[in-house]
Amino acid sequence: MLPRGRPRALGAAALLLLLLLLGFLLFGGDLGCERREPGGRAGAPGCFPGPLMPRVPPDGRLRRAAALDGDPGAGPGDHNRSDCGPQPPPPPKCELLHVAIVCAGHNSSRDVITLVKSMLFYRKNPLHLHLVTDAVARNILETLFHTWMVPAVRVSFYHADQLKPQVSWIPNKHYSGLYGLMKLVLPSALPAELARVIVLDTDVTFASDISELWALFAHFSDTQAIGLVENQSDWYLGNLWKNHRPWPALGRGFNTGVILLRLDRLRQAGWEQMWRLTARRELLSLPATSLADQDIFNAVIKEHPGLVQRLPCVWNVQLSDHTLAERCYSEASDLKVIHWNSPKKLRVKNKHVEFFRNFYLTFLEYDGNLLRRELFVCPSQPPPGAEQLQQALAQLDEEDPCFEFRQQQLTVHRVHVTFLPHEPPPPRPHDVTLVAQLSMDRLQMLEALCRHWPGPMSLALYLTDAEAQQFLHFVEASPVLAARQDVAYHVVYREGPLYPVNQLRNVALAQALTPYVFLSDIDFLPAYSLYDYLSPRCPALLPCSWVLLLRASIEQLGLGSRRKAALVVPAFETLRYRFSFPHSKVELLALLDAGTLYTFRYHEWPRGHAPTDYARWREAQAPYRVQWAANYEPYVVVPRDCPRYDPRFVGFGWNKVAHIVELDAQEYELLVLPEAFTIHLPHAPSLDISRFRSSPTYRDCLQALKDEFHQDLSRHHGAAALKYLPALQQPQSPARG
Repeated sequence: MLPRGRPRALGAAALLLLLLLLGFLLFGGDLGCERREPGGRAGAPGCFPGPLMPRVPPDGRLRRAAALDGDPGAGPGDHNRSDCGPQPPPPPKCELLHVAIVCAGHNSSRDVITLVKSMLFYRKNPLHLHLVTDAVARNILETLFHTWMVPAVRVSFYHADQLKPQVSWIPNKHYSGLYGLMKLVLPSALPAELARVIVLDTDVTFASDISELWALFAHFSDTQAIGLVENQSDWYLGNLWKNHRPWPALGRGFNTGVILLRLDRLRQAGWEQMWRLTARRELLSLPATSLADQDIFNAVIKEHPGLVQRLPCVWNVQLSDHTLAERCYSEASDLKVIHWNSPKKLRVKNKHVEFFRNFYLTFLEYDGNLLRRELFVCPSQPPPGAEQLQQALAQLDEEDPCFEFRQQQLTVHRVHVTFLPHEPPPPRPHDVTLVAQLSMDRLQMLEALCRHWPGPMSLALYLTDAEAQQFLHFVEASPVLAARQDVAYHVVYREGPLYPVNQLRNVALAQALTPYVFLSDIDFLPAYSLYDYLSPRCPALLPCSWVLLLRASIEQLGLGSRRKAALVVPAFETLRYRFSFPHSKVELLALLDAGTLYTFRYHEWPRGHAPTDYARWREAQAPYRVQWAANYEPYVVVPRDCPRYDPRFVGFGWNKVAHIVELDAQEYELLVLPEAFTIHLPHAPSLDISRFRSSPTYRDCLQALKDEFHQDLSRHHGAAALKYLPALQQPQSPARG
C-alpha cells in the first residue's frame, strides 16, 4: 500500500512532465525564435534566437521585441525582428569603437557625463569619443576628461560653430535648435578615414555593453548605411491630433537617438546632396522640422529605403509621450539602451517609469572615480600624465605616518567646471570676482553670500557625484541662487581622506574671468558695499560722485601692470548665530566696542591677522601699507594672474599662510583698505580641524610640509627666502581654530 499522499505527488509529477513535453512540441524548445532555414522555411536545424532579442511568448503581444501593434505591414517577417540566423560576431576584444555625440551648453554637458558613465560601466573595448560641441561644452568636457583620466578612452572635439552654416537654413521647431540638426553633417565633419560610428543623443542611457551594438554593423547588407530603431510612437502615422502633418516616413518611421552610420557608404552615395535635396523639397510644403534631424533622416529613408538596416527595438527604448515602448520588453534584462526622448525627461508618464528613473539615477549618482579601470588585455596609450602619476604614487611608502598627506597631494580630482548655467560678466577693466571653496556642509552660506556680493563669483565645491545632484536641486529650489547667472559653480569630485583646500581654491581661481579676484572663504560675509567699493559701477544706492571718489578703488590705486599689490580686507568675526550685520564702518566699530564683534581669531590665533593693525584701521581714511609677518593670512584682492595656492597643503593648516608668503616673496605690497571689511560667521569645526587639534602626528606632517615648502621657496627665490625660515620653524598651536 502506498504511503498517504504519494498518489498526489506522482500525479503532480506526471502533469509537470506532460506540460514540459507540450511546450517542447509547440515551441520547438525555444520560446524566443521560430526555426527557419536560410530561405525562410520553418524547421531548419541549428537555428537560435538573435543575440539581442528578449525571449518572448509565442503570441508576440506587448512583450515582443519585434513589432509594435498597429504597425502597417508588421507580420511574421516584420522589419523590427531579428531573424533567425548566425549571431553577428562580437568585435575583436580590443577593437576601437567610435562614438559621436553632439553637445551644447551646460545642461547637455551634464547629460553627456551620465551617458558616458553608463557606457564605461559596461564596456569591454577601447572607446574613441567624437564630440561636436559649442565653446561652453568644450570647456566643460575638455577639463572633465583631462582630469578624469579614464584608461582606453580617447576624446576628439569638433567645433559646432563651424558646422552651423550647413544647417542654419533649415527652420526647426525642436527645442534642440541648430544643434539638433548637426547629425546630418557628421559624414563630412568626422575624419575621412573613419568608416563606422555609433551616433547617440545625450539623453540615452546604456544598459549593456556598447560592443553588442557595434556588432550589429555585421547585419548590414552591401547597400545599407544607416542602422535605426523604429519609432515607438504614432507620430509619423499622422493621427495624434487633427491636422497633424508630420514629415514623410516609412511606416511608423525611425528614431535617431541611436544610429549606426556607415560613413564610408554615405559619402560614396552622395549623402550631403541627398539629404539637402530632400529637405528643400519637403520644406516647400512643410513650414519647419518638428523633430530636427529625425524628420530629414526619415524623409530620405522614405525615398531610399535600401539605406536603412532596422535594429531591434531594445537598442532604443523610447520614453516619449504616447510611447509604445512597453511592447518592446518583458523584463529588465531585455533592455539595452533607454532613451529619455520627451522634453519632460524624468517626469514623463510611463507604466514602468519608476524602474527607468531609478536606473538612470544609478548612473547619475555613480562615483565616476570607480570607472578609471583599465582594460587589462587591451594595451592602450595612457591618458596624459597618468604614467608619471603612477610612478610618483609607486614611490610612496605606505608605512610613512604622512602617507595620507602625500597621497592626497598626488590625487588628480575630476573637475566639472561651470556645473550650472553661467553667464560671464560683461568685460569691465577693474571688475572683481569673489573666489571661494566649500563642501556640502556649507551650502547654507550661499544665499547670504549672494545677497552681500552682487558681483561675479567663482566657487569650487568638493562633492561626491550624489552630492552634486543634491546641490543642483538646492540651487533650483532657491529663488536667490537660481536668479544669479553670474555665479560659476565648479564641482571637484571627492576622493581621498583629506580636504584638498588649495586645489579647490586653484580651480575657482583659474575659472575667474575678471581682471581681479577677491580671495575669500565661504564662511565670511563681505560688507554689503565691498563690491562697489572695489569696482565702482554707479549703483542706484550710491551717488556716482561718491563712488568715484572712493580712494580705495582698484583704479585709483593704480594696480595691475603699474603696481603689484594685494589689497587687504580686514577680517572680523561674531560668535553669535544671529546678529545685525553692519552696513558701514561706523556700525561695525560700534559692534566691536560692544563686544558683539571681534577681530578675526582674536581668542585663538591673533597672530594670523595682527599685522593688519586694527587700531590704525579704526582711524584710517586712506589705504596704508603693512609688512609681512610670520603666520599672516589676510583675505586679499589681487590680480587674476597672481601666484596660485600651493596644493601640497591639504586638510587644515598653513594653506593661506603659504600663499601670502609667496605673494610677499614676489614683492607684492600689502595695502589695507580703510572702508572694507568681511565678517566670519560661526559654524561647527571641520573634521580636519578636529584632527589637527587632537593628533600630534597630523601636526608633525604639517611641519614636514612646511619644511618642504621652504626648500622649494629657497630654490625659487634664493637668499631672499631666508626671512621666512623663523616663521616656518614655529610650531603650530593645537588650540588654533
